[in-house]
Amino acid sequence: MKRTWLAKDTNTHEHCHVSSIRPLKNNFVRMKKIAILSILLFSILTIQAANAIWVSGTVSDNQGQVIPGVYVVETGTSNGTVSDANGFYKILVKANGTLIFSFVGFDSKMVPVDGKTQINVTLFPSKVALNEVFVTGCGIQKKSALTGAVSGISTRNRIFGFAKQSYAKEETKRPDWNTENYASINENGYKDVFANPLSTFSIDVDNASYANVRRFLNNGQLPPEDAVRIEEMINYFNYDYKAPSGDEPFSVTTETTQCPWNNEHQLMLVGLRAKDIEKSNLPASNLVFLIDVSGSMQSDNKLPLVKSALRMLTNELRPNDRVAIVVYAGAAGLVLESTPGNRKSEIIAALDQLEAGGSTAGGEGLKLAYKTAREQFIKGGNNRIILATDGDFNVGVSSTSEMENLVEKERGSGIFMTVLGFGMGNYKDDKMETIADKGNGNYAYIDNLQEARKILVREFGGTLFTVAKDVKLQLEFNPQHVKAYRLIGYENRLLNDEDFKDDKKDAGEMGAGHRVTALYEIIPVGSTEKVPGVDNLKYQQRKKEPVKNYTEELATVKLRYKQPDENKSVAFSQSVSFEVSPIDEASENIRFASAVAGFGMLLRNSEYKGTASYDKLANMVRLSRDNDPEGYRGELIRLIGLAKDLSVVHAEK
Repeated sequence: MKRTWLAKDTNTHEHCHVSSIRPLKNNFVRMKKIAILSILLFSILTIQAANAIWVSGTVSDNQGQVIPGVYVVETGTSNGTVSDANGFYKILVKANGTLIFSFVGFDSKMVPVDGKTQINVTLFPSKVALNEVFVTGCGIQKKSALTGAVSGISTRNRIFGFAKQSYAKEETKRPDWNTENYASINENGYKDVFANPLSTFSIDVDNASYANVRRFLNNGQLPPEDAVRIEEMINYFNYDYKAPSGDEPFSVTTETTQCPWNNEHQLMLVGLRAKDIEKSNLPASNLVFLIDVSGSMQSDNKLPLVKSALRMLTNELRPNDRVAIVVYAGAAGLVLESTPGNRKSEIIAALDQLEAGGSTAGGEGLKLAYKTAREQFIKGGNNRIILATDGDFNVGVSSTSEMENLVEKERGSGIFMTVLGFGMGNYKDDKMETIADKGNGNYAYIDNLQEARKILVREFGGTLFTVAKDVKLQLEFNPQHVKAYRLIGYENRLLNDEDFKDDKKDAGEMGAGHRVTALYEIIPVGSTEKVPGVDNLKYQQRKKEPVKNYTEELATVKLRYKQPDENKSVAFSQSVSFEVSPIDEASENIRFASAVAGFGMLLRNSEYKGTASYDKLANMVRLSRDNDPEGYRGELIRLIGLAKDLSVVHAEK
């Protein structure tokens, strides 16, 4: 009997005609053999499955604080996972296998599974990390460049169990020198209300500083003072502000309480919350991944981590989104033309083939990325470059001012910028912050896969979709209640008062669902504390009588912003009630934000830190953790403890 049918070759995806003659007896024999083989295969798989078990647990330090970002690996394999923000991990391993738990700044620990499904692990700080790893010259903090010797821990290969493993290799040994750059910060002081009734600044949604500070502390180092930008530390966290209503893209929340580190002062919070947009309702994206593949990106916490992070983002893309990949080393090149988001395998394959080597022509890469983004521009969509680099540009357009000029020229094109920083040792924070600020964008530092997930998956909308641009705040303080005030942080975001109404002046952008928090420390009227002032004026009277009609108001908050595709700003204002609550009765928002601000002031050794202490701040965080679904506030407690220990060791040196 002759039969002909259409068969599909699964290797070539081509169809062909196949002819054969099979007697019924032969068919029966063949089917019997197949059945026997199927039973054997099922038995083998069953036995193998019986030898594999799910193991889960929590990783903590010796103080009982959970440790996020711990690498949990089955020895002898590339099978691994990472503990989440609550220190929790889960992994499928052999019942007789062995797990190794490793985290920078702690001694690694090997634990036999022995058939157990629940394994909780305690890691102990490495003595080497606590006693030897310091940046010499750390006390000289007013220079823009951090210099000095770094000694200590060599990091391990940490890319396990994520997609293709061909790129994983031993990390190049870190050099015993440090060329990290940070822009100098001159901390804001008190302003006399009569001489300076207005405080004007641009919002900041960047959070790179907090993750970078965490990297220093986890590596057993106190961060350099200029790496600590307090507003970015505060804005790393989410706050429970009311959602916006009506047509406004964001809401405004204000609150005033007693200052935790100076009982004679008050602390005022101004919080913004951008409107949330469901992912399915977000506009289509035209993305360009701009990836640094120069020789400085070889370390495991650089290009391999970049590729893992961008794979996560790729998996979030929708069919109407598009991605192109541009790389740069000694020159720039287009690795992947703009590709729809439903062709994820092609995008990931292009990422997987990237290798590091050569010098760093970052300027040429930026030019090609902008050109590529313009060619696929989506009107009314999200057009954005995502730059992943350590910032160590050294060929062509490479200085901070040159980079600033380059992105400023492109700012009016409607293409936004997201900068993702990676690595250590040669990290150029100042350049990346400038590129993000001048390129209508945001800036984050990614030190592990958990942070990559936070930035690119959990905060997908806020990171990539702008709902308002050039957002400016201007506060007018009421001299009936305020003698002087001090804006905490935002030193590199200050604007002239007249810039508030000038639509040509650039300011910060807010993404979907973003929260922005600003804190003011206030010296109230009636205080005998002396504040900086000026000599009496010759031609005009400096002090005027306050307007008596506003006795119930502490200040007025004025805002200006532009829609993402418009160039004319919209303004609105809101008054701040003169109501000061005791710190114990204040909201969790202001109590937690003040704890983060105090932590930043201690790390900066601020002259305004008052009675703040690591123990006091850690306790404030413990009492402000009701809204902590991802465990980030709990992690802060651990970091405060690390900073306390390191400050003691540092003082003994």
